[in-house]
Amino acid sequence: MLFNKKNKKQEQIVVDTPEEILEREKFYQKGVATVRGLIAPSALEISASKIQIGDVLSTTLFVMAYPRYLNDNWFSPIVNIDFPMDVSMFIHPADTRNVLKNLKKTSTHVQSQMHIEAEAGKIRDPMLETALENVETLRTQLQQGTERFFRFGLYITFYGENEEELRKNKNEVTAILEAQMIYTKPATLRMDQGFISSIPLCEDKLNNGNNLNTAPLSTTFPFVSSNLSSNEGILYGINRHNNSLILFDRFNMENANMVIFAKSGAGKSYFVKLEILRSMMFGTNVIVIDPENEYKHLCQTVAGSYIRISLGSKACINPFELPPIPADERPQDVFRNTIAGLIGLLHLMLGSVTAEEDTVLERAIRESYAVRDINENSNFGSIPHSGYPTMSDLYDVLVNMEGGDSLAKRLAKYTEGIFSGFLNRPTNVEIKNQMVVFNIRDLEDELRPIAMYIILQFIWNEMRSNMTQRMVVVDEAWVMMQSEDAASFMFSIAKRCRKYYTGLTTITQDVSDFMSSRYGKPIVTNSSLQLLLRQSPASVDVIADTFYLTDHEKFLLLESGVGEGILFAGPKHAAIKIISSYSEDKVITSDPRQLEKMKEQEELEQEVGLDGVQR
Repeated sequence: MLFNKKNKKQEQIVVDTPEEILEREKFYQKGVATVRGLIAPSALEISASKIQIGDVLSTTLFVMAYPRYLNDNWFSPIVNIDFPMDVSMFIHPADTRNVLKNLKKTSTHVQSQMHIEAEAGKIRDPMLETALENVETLRTQLQQGTERFFRFGLYITFYGENEEELRKNKNEVTAILEAQMIYTKPATLRMDQGFISSIPLCEDKLNNGNNLNTAPLSTTFPFVSSNLSSNEGILYGINRHNNSLILFDRFNMENANMVIFAKSGAGKSYFVKLEILRSMMFGTNVIVIDPENEYKHLCQTVAGSYIRISLGSKACINPFELPPIPADERPQDVFRNTIAGLIGLLHLMLGSVTAEEDTVLERAIRESYAVRDINENSNFGSIPHSGYPTMSDLYDVLVNMEGGDSLAKRLAKYTEGIFSGFLNRPTNVEIKNQMVVFNIRDLEDELRPIAMYIILQFIWNEMRSNMTQRMVVVDEAWVMMQSEDAASFMFSIAKRCRKYYTGLTTITQDVSDFMSSRYGKPIVTNSSLQLLLRQSPASVDVIADTFYLTDHEKFLLLESGVGEGILFAGPKHAAIKIISSYSEDKVITSDPRQLEKMKEQEELEQEVGLDGVQR
C-alpha cells in the first residue's frame, strides 16, 4: 500500500519509499499514548439541553438578570454547594467614554418622558424618578473615577450521573439564586459553547453578560469569610481564613451558652481556661466542675477557691438545702422545685424507680422537711446550714413509711456506707471568690454523675439568689448525659440560665454518648456558641450531621492541629486558631512536658539567690 503526499509548493506527487512505509506501520502497531488521549473522554454527545461526557451528563446555566441591590457573599452558597460543578466569571472592562455617552442619552430620554407626563397632567412616576436618580449618580461616579463599568458573564456548569440527578442539581442551584432574585437560563442549543466557557480555557464563547459597575461587581467575589470581630469582649482567636481577630462578648448574644466538642488532646480545656482568664479581667465570675484536675493551677494563680469533693474530703454539699427566695419568685415554687430536683437526684442514686415508689419518695421528702419544721411558707434565708434535713433523715422516714423498705435499703449505702462522705452532712461550702473550682477527680465513676448533679443544683441555687455575670463550666459533660434525669436537669439549666445572667459551657470528648441522649441536641441548639476542634474519624460523621457541615469542613476538622477548628457564633461561623501570650500559656497549660520544665525552672530560681550565685 502506497501513501501519496502532494507538495503544494512544487505541485508534484511524492511517493513514499518502502522504508518509510514500514517505519509508519511499525509506529502504528506500537501505539503511543499522549496526554490529550489520556484525559479525553471516550465519547462526547452534544444535545440541545445537555452534554454527555463519557458516562457523565452536564448542563450549563448563565445568569441573565440581577436585582437592584446585591448583598456581600451572595454567591458563597453556590461555591460551598456539595456536588461537582465548574464556575466561570468573565469580566470585560468597558470604555468609560462610551458608557458616559449612553448614560447621557438615557438621562435625557428619562427627563423627556417625565416632562411629557407632567404636561399631560399625570401624577409623578416613582419608577422614572428612581431611574433618573440612579443614572445621574452613576454618571457622577464614573466622571469622578470612583466607579468603573464592566460587562460581567457568570456561567455555571454542573454534572450528574443521570438526568434525574442533573435535574435535581439544577433545581437546587436555581432555587438558591432565585431566592435572592437572581435569575438564570440554560444555554439551550449552545451547550458546547457553555461547556468551553466554563472550563479553564479563558474563552468566553457564550458572551452572555450583564452590565455592572464596580460596587455590585465586587459582591460576586465568592471567597468571603465571616467576620466575628466587635468593639467589645475578649479575644477568642484568629480567623484562619482572613487573619482577622475573633473578638466578641458572649453575654451580648441571645444567650451566653457554649458547647465544645473535641477529641482528647485537641485543646478544648486549654481554650476554656484561656476564655476564663480573659473573662475574669472584665469582672466575670466563674464556677467550674473539674473531673480531671485540669483547672487547679489556674484557680490557685487567680486566688480562687479550689474545693475537692471526695469520699474523704471535708467539703460537703447538702442537697436538701433551700436557696434564699429570689425577689421575683414565690416560696411555694422554690420549695416545689427543690423537691423535684431531689427526686431527680434520688432516681440517679437509687437506679430504677417505679411510679409508686416516686409517690413514696415525694411524701418522704416532705416528711423529712416537716421533721425540721420546714414547709413551703418558711423563711429559707434565715435557716442555718445545720437546720436542714440530710439523707439520714430521709432514710429514717423511709424505714418507718409503708412502701419505703426497698427504697431505704438502696439508700443505706449513701447514709451509712462508704458513699456517705460528701452528701450526708450540712453544707460547708461557700461561693465567695471570683473563681470557684469543684474537683471530683477522686470520686468513683459511679458517684461522678451524682456529684455533678448535686454541684449543679448548688450552683443553680446560687445563680437564683445572687445574680451576677457568671460562667458555669461543666467539663466531661457526657457523664451526666448517660442518665435521663441528670441530662434533663442540665438541659433545664441551659434553657433558664440566661435569665440569671449566666452562660453555661459544656465540654465533651465523647460526642456519641452526648448526642445519643434526647437532651443532647436541644442543649446544642440552646447554645449560641459552638466550638468544634479536631475530631476523630469515628465521631466526625455525627458532628457533621448535627451541625450540617460540608465535606470541606469535615476534612478541616480531621486535619486541624491542636487549638484549631470551627467556631459557630449565632448564624456566623469561621475557622479559628486559638492563640495565647507567653504569660497566659504558663498559667493555663496542661502539657506534662511543659509543666515539668516550669517546675525545674522554679526550683532553679529558688536555688539561685538575688545576686545570681548558686547556693
